[in-house]
Amino acid sequence: MAEAADRDAALEPAEGLAHETLSRPVRGGNAFEETLARLLQLVRLGLVAPGEALAPERELAARFEVSRDTVRDAIRSLADAGWLESRRGRYGGTFVCDPLPQRGSRPVPEVLAADLDDVLVLRHVLEVGSARAAASRDIVAVEHESLLGHLADVTNAEPGDYRRLDSRLHLAIAELAGSPSLVSLLADNRMRVNHLLDDIPLLAPNIAHSNEQHERIVEAVLAGEPDRAAEAMAEHLDGSASLLRAFLS
Repeated sequence: MAEAADRDAALEPAEGLAHETLSRPVRGGNAFEETLARLLQLVRLGLVAPGEALAPERELAARFEVSRDTVRDAIRSLADAGWLESRRGRYGGTFVCDPLPQRGSRPVPEVLAADLDDVLVLRHVLEVGSARAAASRDIVAVEHESLLGHLADVTNAEPGDYRRLDSRLHLAIAELAGSPSLVSLLADNRMRVNHLLDDIPLLAPNIAHSNEQHERIVEAVLAGEPDRAAEAMAEHLDGSASLLRAFLS
């Protein structure tokens, strides 16, 4: 009995203030992205070491105040990316992989890693502003149909085409703002964003969530509701920012 207790204790990570802080409830509309980011932080900051077990799904769901499905999706995505593994049996559970994977598919240049905040802040200013400006204009029929076409393209995109078609939708929204300078700035920023996105996994739950957010953004733009369009775009960008910071910071 004592041997089993010692084994169980060895599998459980020690929890302190930092662990407790990262286990606070998830806020905002990006539950999957925020949950995944929290779990990855626990691993990358060494609060749950390689070979150690995460808390059970039900406990994580209670801590983060999200559904068990959300926790399960986040764990599955991190397992697919090589950060976590599931073990069955008496001493089963979700464990941190040992060794941990190398970050991304290729090395991230230090200048880009250090420049992450600059890229994301600029993206927020440009894209939230473009959504607000686009929703403030009178959109003609051909623009209406074009935007819906870009939305359909990214919604139905194959994984290999997703980044390109996602970029095209965001540029289409900027085009509706009617400012060539804005489109140029946004295009340059999007190139930098995509370069960073290429170094993190393409996660199916995140794509599904992004597509739902894309639909809300487009609906608000076409309905001529600037505040709702800006809020929807801001929430969408926050989800991407959470993943980028989790994987690349």
